[in-house]
Amino acid sequence: MDPLLTLLAAMARTLRGRITVLRGRPDGGYSTEAVLITALLVGLGLTALAVISAKVLAKARGLNLQ
Repeated sequence: MDPLLTLLAAMARTLRGRITVLRGRPDGGYSTEAVLITALLVGLGLTALAVISAKVLAKARGLNLQ
């Protein structure tokens, strides 16, 4: 499996576990919201990193060094 997908799957499992724990606490609403927003931002950052690195690698492979 792709390492990025493995990382995202692990993050999703962790997030689900944290949400389950926080739902059991009466003051867990704000924390759950913060965790969800943080996870969304991390996901967007990883996506941007993957796109940028793919473009840089494609450019590097296209260079003619002779």
